[in-house]
Amino acid sequence: MRAALIGYGKMGRMIESLAPAAGIEISHRLDVGWTETDMADRPDAAIEFTVPDAAVANLEKLASLRIPAVCGTTGWLGELDRVRSAVEANDTALVYSANFSIGVNVFQRLVAEAARLLREEAQYEAWAWEIHHSAKQDAPSGTLLQLTAAIRAAGYGRRIDESSNRAGAHPGTHEIGFDSAADTITLRHAARSREGFARGALKAAQWVHGKRGVHVFADVLFGQTK
Repeated sequence: MRAALIGYGKMGRMIESLAPAAGIEISHRLDVGWTETDMADRPDAAIEFTVPDAAVANLEKLASLRIPAVCGTTGWLGELDRVRSAVEANDTALVYSANFSIGVNVFQRLVAEAARLLREEAQYEAWAWEIHHSAKQDAPSGTLLQLTAAIRAAGYGRRIDESSNRAGAHPGTHEIGFDSAADTITLRHAARSREGFARGALKAAQWVHGKRGVHVFADVLFGQTK
């Protein structure tokens, strides 16, 4: 299949380097400010990794062209209803996620299960912490927000203390903990590089081709739940 890259920074170049092994040809390399003319030779899918201020417009343009999209940009989900309307109106597809790492998505399921088991155990208080490189624009990360949302969805209704750090070139670590006077439970995922995110995005691009509607990466990995 042929895929377009929207955003040709570090993530875009990593995706390009891994695409041949996934059986994907990168047919377009575009950045912020691209136009519909740049997509005259339409690809089978597009992978969008840009910045929050550009993501919504990029996804709306892709929807208008009926190009299925994969979006790994974070910080734009306040506009999800707007993007969903564009995708559904044009009968196309989108897969979005705060994190396309397969490991992180498994980690989220483990976190949710821990929260479910502890939801009635009032002595356990929770924290959520993450660190990323200093160039990351949003804090807390979209992944941390996704993790805390999973905790709450599992029925854990008590306060979750959240914190973030930005320093150096750190690719990303997320930690969830539950603490009581008797003991501490700590769950942690540490990324070593961007490679895991890139492989997940390519997997999502293969999956979204021929689909309809708005999906999360967990649908790709574990099957659709609704």
